Amino acid sequence: MNKRVPLAAHTEDFPVLAQSINGAPLAYLDNAATTQMPLGVLDAMRTFDTHDRANIHRGVHTLSQRATDDFEAARARLKTFIGAGAQHELVFTSGTTEALNLVAQGVSLAGHDAALLKAGDEIIVSGLEHHANLVPWQLAARRSGAALRYLMPDAEGRLHVDDLKRLLSPRTRVFAVTACANATGERPPFEAMLTLAREAGALTVLDAAQAVSHEVPDVSVLDCDFIAFSGHKMYGPMGIGVLAGRRAALERLVPMRLGGDMVQWVTLERAEFADLPARLEGGTPNVAGAVGIAVAADYIDAIGRGAIDAHVTALRAHAAESLGRLDGITVLAPHAAASAIVSFVAQDVHPHDIGTLLDEQGVAVRTGHHCAQPLLDHLGLGPTTRASFAIYNTHDEVERLVAGVARAMKVLR
Repeated sequence: MNKRVPLAAHTEDFPVLAQSINGAPLAYLDNAATTQMPLGVLDAMRTFDTHDRANIHRGVHTLSQRATDDFEAARARLKTFIGAGAQHELVFTSGTTEALNLVAQGVSLAGHDAALLKAGDEIIVSGLEHHANLVPWQLAARRSGAALRYLMPDAEGRLHVDDLKRLLSPRTRVFAVTACANATGERPPFEAMLTLAREAGALTVLDAAQAVSHEVPDVSVLDCDFIAFSGHKMYGPMGIGVLAGRRAALERLVPMRLGGDMVQWVTLERAEFADLPARLEGGTPNVAGAVGIAVAADYIDAIGRGAIDAHVTALRAHAAESLGRLDGITVLAPHAAASAIVSFVAQDVHPHDIGTLLDEQGVAVRTGHHCAQPLLDHLGLGPTTRASFAIYNTHDEVERLVAGVARAMKVLR
């Protein structure tokens, strides 16, 4: 087992954790779906809503000016968080799903310029993807006539750079890949893959939703045109997310939301779109959410990215090793050390039953296909049980998970 890295559990910062479930202390191990929010994030959002709440950019009154300042300060903070420079821009979205849809629709719709995708072009998507980084590309391919090609993992769930080399061609226009597979915890060599794809002339898209809470991608060193992530995966609020990337790439997207604040002028016949980032932020934004996600970034950096990463990967290693010793349990991607996710299948036992019995003991996990059904079908495993870790989880909770799974296997088999 890897050496356990000590880190204060920080449970006092997360009021939702101070409760019992079915008479047992809550062990919340569903962080790949949604992390909990610390008091600092909750307080910042409450302060905005009780002090500065107003619509942004459009008002001359004091509250509108304050709200605008809060919103743009949050944008600046998050740009710093991911290493964005002058050549980058950051757009607020409702989450990773909207951000990835914005890219896929934005490159496949004809707007002020010709569509970037056309018949005969190729899109490469990895076989590790969440549905949010697959289904939009399926639609983009159908809409444009482009061919959708797949970079599939091997039998252990790994992606290989040489396989991507063989897929890339002069017709490749887009390469989309995850920074961490939400269903298995696999961490592909995305840095090298993004570089290869960009050198081939493709636009590169990184789904960083599962990495941003502990392995924050640095866009200043990545060959990445677009990066997407969500607040609720990084100790921030639901309903807010980010699409960031190179300004030159973002400027080529056709806006998906048309309406207020994304235009320079409008007549009855036509409209002129505003400059970035407003052009891609039509409608009233989630300003409180932007404030919250920025404070979540502060929280991560105050604790230390390296400390968080060491802590959650140690928990994952502990869980993967201990679960793997149980009779009838198969851990997916046991080699995936750079992850906060452990997913497993149980022989002759449905994951929903395991999840229900764990919940009876206060242990919260996720069960099912995890919005990655093609990957699990490819691996031939079906639905799984998934535990995922955050800064407030402990090795004692890992032991509770393992004991609970062992009990469930005994009862159900």
